[in-house]
Amino acid sequence: MEPIRLAVNGRTDIGQVREENEDSIRWYSDQEQPFAYVIVADGMGGYSGGATASQIAADTLQHYLNGLLGDIFLSCSPQQQQLMLRAALIESINSANQRILDTKDTRPQFSQMGTTLVVAAVWQDFLIVAHIGDSRAYLWNNYGLQRLTRDHSVVQEMIDSGQLTPEQAQESQVRNHITRALGVSKQVEPAINSWTLTEDALLLLCSDGLTEYLDDHTIERVLATHRPALESVYLFIEDANRLGGRDNISAGILEFSSRSEAIMTPAEDAITLKPKKDDVTVRKS
Repeated sequence: MEPIRLAVNGRTDIGQVREENEDSIRWYSDQEQPFAYVIVADGMGGYSGGATASQIAADTLQHYLNGLLGDIFLSCSPQQQQLMLRAALIESINSANQRILDTKDTRPQFSQMGTTLVVAAVWQDFLIVAHIGDSRAYLWNNYGLQRLTRDHSVVQEMIDSGQLTPEQAQESQVRNHITRALGVSKQVEPAINSWTLTEDALLLLCSDGLTEYLDDHTIERVLATHRPALESVYLFIEDANRLGGRDNISAGILEFSSRSEAIMTPAEDAITLKPKKDDVTVRKS
């Protein structure tokens, strides 16, 4: 296998309107092993509540992922390592959900808080993405831009059923209504997918404060042309603020480099957990 190089960068911004930044972002690239991740959480729930929820989620996942690369993990086979990474994500998401619920029980002023979450982790050439809500992950390579997540939102369901076009969804009065979030119920259902990366690629993770203003074509153009690629996060946030900045804005970039030339292919064990019929609907403030 050709040597793999991973680099990350991230930024969060309060925007032009909000009085508080309810987004949280974490990013990390190991100096010795080909391991990196980006975490973005977009909180909701009134003054300080959203910021608390997103921070709990981001800190919890960061703690689990930072503790992954121990002797046992490094001694396992690649397939076992992939399963361990998936298990760590599932366990950390459940833990974050419970921590938010516990905080709501002890602090009544945070009773309405919750958060979206999107996380992407790369180990060697294995990419895994988990998300809840409408924070997104994208992948760009020489074949163009691919959205790796499907929003858990009312407008996405309306697009899927043919009631709205993607363009109409941008103007919808319910575009901020999400159908899944952390900290709402005991059971949490992340969508989880995995891929094998077989050529140079850029991963973008972002909150909806970015995608409210920048469509997929604009995102693709920036990722394809802006170099150094990791500095795209500053341009994305600058553009969203220039166009209105009504929400907090977060963007994280993970750069995957190898000398192998092929397309990104789905991992054999890639899965998406199906939503249940009793999904709740939550309106983000």
